[in-house]
Amino acid sequence: MIKIEGLSKHYGSKVGLKKLDLTIQKGEIFAFLGPNGAGKTTTIKMMVGLLRPTTGAITICDKDIVKETIDAKKYLAYVPDQPYLYDKLTGREFLEFVALMYKIPQSEAGEKIQNLVELFYSHEYIDRLTENYSHGMKQRIVFSAALIHDPRVLVVDEPMVGLDPKSAAIVKNVFKDQAAKGTTVFVSTHSLDVAEQIADRIGIIKHGEIIALGTLEELKQQVKKEARLEDIFLELTEEQSHS
Repeated sequence: MIKIEGLSKHYGSKVGLKKLDLTIQKGEIFAFLGPNGAGKTTTIKMMVGLLRPTTGAITICDKDIVKETIDAKKYLAYVPDQPYLYDKLTGREFLEFVALMYKIPQSEAGEKIQNLVELFYSHEYIDRLTENYSHGMKQRIVFSAALIHDPRVLVVDEPMVGLDPKSAAIVKNVFKDQAAKGTTVFVSTHSLDVAEQIADRIGIIKHGEIIALGTLEELKQQVKKEARLEDIFLELTEEQSHS
């Protein structure tokens, strides 16, 4: 579970995030939407311990990400928008390295890695150096690395960037399967169709503040009409801009 209370981030005189309150339950897929510069990445970086909040607190499975960073990260997996791998390692070696960091016994690590290779259909390139991977290949390995320790919370920033349709379908199924197992899935995305298809709840952020929060049906009620998420998003963010 993710709990965010009074979260703010200031960059000098600039306010990146304004007292955000948000709770995301076990087994929930939450889509975090907003225009560029709205505060999505700032929020995510604080959630995963890469930025310190100016005010407020974030707990991951009841562990404070600032005060109990190591304990919180044991439950957490993060997939950034740009996958980073070590060029001179093969995909398999990279996964073995990640398993070692999480202190997964070698006897278990091999089976876990093989299961992930099968899940993401990475047989053809898993034993090649990652410097030769396409973006989609790298993304599949990064997702594999995120899942290797069976996280309770999965945080993903722009998961569909650069993915072919097959890879995108795999990732959407992974989100659903993880949520069914009780994993909390937090997805920041510009892909409104993806959010509409998989999210249990949706949050829309603008200028560092949540301007809409709820299920798709609840967002439709907020704009008082039956509409696709794309239309709801555009109406709400344009209203805020005009106001």
